[in-house]
Amino acid sequence: MKASPSDQRLSFRILGMDCGEEVAILKKEIGPLVGGESNLAFDLLQNKMTVSGGQADPEAISRAVAQTGMRAVPWDGSCPAGACPVEEGLWQRHGRVFLCASSGVFLAAGFVLDAWGSGGILAAWKGAAGHPAETLWIQGLPYAASVISGAWFILPKAFYALRKLRPDMNLLMVIAVAGAAILGEWLEAASVSFLFSLALLLESWSVGRARSSIRSLMELSTPVARVRCPVDGDIEEKPVEQVPVGATVLVPPGEKIPLDGILLKGSTSVNQAPITGESMPVFKKPGDEVYAGTINGEGAIEFRSTRPSSDTALARIIHLVEEAQGRRARTEQWVERFARYYTPAMMALAGLVALGPPLLTGLPWSPWFYQALVLLVIACPCSLVISTPVSIVAGLTTAARHGLLIKGGVYLEVPAGIQVVAFDKTGTLTRGKPRVRDVIPMDDHTVGGLLSYAAALESHSTHPLARAIVSEAQEKNLSVPRAEEFTLLPGQGAQGRIGDRTYWVGSHRLLDQWDKDNPAFHSMATRLEDSGHSLVVMWCDDHICGLVSVADGVRPEARQAVRSLKELGVRRVVMITGDNQRTAESIAAVTEVDEAHAELLPEDKVRVVRELKERYGQVAMVGDGVNDAPAMAEASLAIAMGTMGSDTAIETADIALMSDDLSRLPWLVKHSRRTLGVIRQNIFLSLAVKGLFVGMAVGGLGTLWGAIAADMGVSLLVIFNGLRLLGPPLSKRTG
Repeated sequence: MKASPSDQRLSFRILGMDCGEEVAILKKEIGPLVGGESNLAFDLLQNKMTVSGGQADPEAISRAVAQTGMRAVPWDGSCPAGACPVEEGLWQRHGRVFLCASSGVFLAAGFVLDAWGSGGILAAWKGAAGHPAETLWIQGLPYAASVISGAWFILPKAFYALRKLRPDMNLLMVIAVAGAAILGEWLEAASVSFLFSLALLLESWSVGRARSSIRSLMELSTPVARVRCPVDGDIEEKPVEQVPVGATVLVPPGEKIPLDGILLKGSTSVNQAPITGESMPVFKKPGDEVYAGTINGEGAIEFRSTRPSSDTALARIIHLVEEAQGRRARTEQWVERFARYYTPAMMALAGLVALGPPLLTGLPWSPWFYQALVLLVIACPCSLVISTPVSIVAGLTTAARHGLLIKGGVYLEVPAGIQVVAFDKTGTLTRGKPRVRDVIPMDDHTVGGLLSYAAALESHSTHPLARAIVSEAQEKNLSVPRAEEFTLLPGQGAQGRIGDRTYWVGSHRLLDQWDKDNPAFHSMATRLEDSGHSLVVMWCDDHICGLVSVADGVRPEARQAVRSLKELGVRRVVMITGDNQRTAESIAAVTEVDEAHAELLPEDKVRVVRELKERYGQVAMVGDGVNDAPAMAEASLAIAMGTMGSDTAIETADIALMSDDLSRLPWLVKHSRRTLGVIRQNIFLSLAVKGLFVGMAVGGLGTLWGAIAADMGVSLLVIFNGLRLLGPPLSKRTG
């Protein structure tokens, strides 16, 4: 079905969008063309602007962007992570580097000439101001060339800001440089221009590192696949985009697996760390799933592709990591709101510093005009604005490499404050692959007959207990009849007609609620439940047909994960399950959870999560993303298991464990706290440095070159501090 106009989106790569100030400019300029700023979305780290709605005219948008001093290039959806090919000449690729270097060379040349004409370096440093007209062409011309070279790329943006009366960092820098030149402070004017140009250049390079960390996910995939021709059996290499679903693909030892699929021939160990974060290779045999981007070990294998290249687990991960950057963290939103009022306030303060002392006390105009220029330089909010998205994208990328798909910066912050973690039991604390342990028929039913009838009803369900019964019937090669008029009873069981009778399957609790239980059956069922088995009971109108006993093993890492969460300060670890109380208590004892709530319907799980939130605060719910969806939606943070096998999980959860490894949860809490710590450090550093120079300017002690050096230094410091999140914590960098 064709998308409606309101669903259509246009994306552009914005060349020259290097800071949050440019984002604000584009919102003001493009917003009226597309029906308001709400129809615009920006990804600063990918230089990406997305326009939603059906009102966008690409040519009008490109012209409007050009008026701001930036350039819009249509975004190629097949080239994610900012990898869209753009036809750029040598100047477009290296012009910024050339002009920055030229500015530095001219600055050095001007200073050398100044020192030669002034009688020494110290004299030039102290007395570079006030070149007489007759010596300007000799000593001042290199400084002027340095100013022009350094300011070349910011002049169009500054002119736009002036024309629209919307002050930004570019206009602040141009005013500061021009003011210093008017005062005759040519050395300082050139220094400000060069240092600002250098800051933007280094900032662009640093941000590029964060951008390339996402692009590196693309390198996990392989562009071609060896496909066996179904007609003659020949092997042909094809681009992965051309490999149809159902094709047989061959992978030699040591090569990357090109597509998702089911193993047909061969057995091998597969390194799934690029996708799931698992530290050890996983043994694969025929019937097991393999995933694009993972690395085949020692054996040649053949598999049947199950997804097109655009829908593999790796492709979905890349897509969601890109999308995640659009869901901004609360801290990032706060910084943007702060910067919106900060720049005008600083300009007003600069005006007061320039005018106040001379008017009120009769002090000379020149020194206070100079201090106002210092304020304009330090007012640049770029270090404040850029530090948070760099930290967020670094945190998101590192989490993906460790087997956690976090679907936005807002969800990266939440785990740091989690007070309660609530686990589902089946498929979460347990392996989720229960096996049938016993089949006990009643009345005239046989083992095979009971199992085949139960499988007929359970074949419509995706619950792990249902899958265990269906798998058991298939392994025994039983003939499974067709269930008509099937009805699913959410959280309870199912019913359907087989032949001329209606049958029900469900828990022992449901049987008791329907008054179908009897003392002998109750005693037997209770005994099995006490031993940790889950029961699926089958009955019809007039009698109990029998029961199927299913048991599931606890995940080996579950107990340590629960312990680690408690050690990190999580106040309560809770299990909520629809299974019977005795089974829940058995699993709770093994895993050492604090509370076990059993025999819960979906709405009961929601109630328990709501009560936990009221008592403790933020609650994380860990489940399979399907049966636990209501409770996960109620929780402060939804974490899904089974991502590799469940599309629903990856779509509904805030965070997905790609390897179903519960030991990732304590890592997630620590990673979230570390990320928040880095963000707070960056904000504190930015505001502290700016506050220091504001105080110096108001006290008449600031210098232009010192302000720009400090601003450049703190910008680079917060960027590199954010990029630390791409590596392990310092405490782990030993040996």
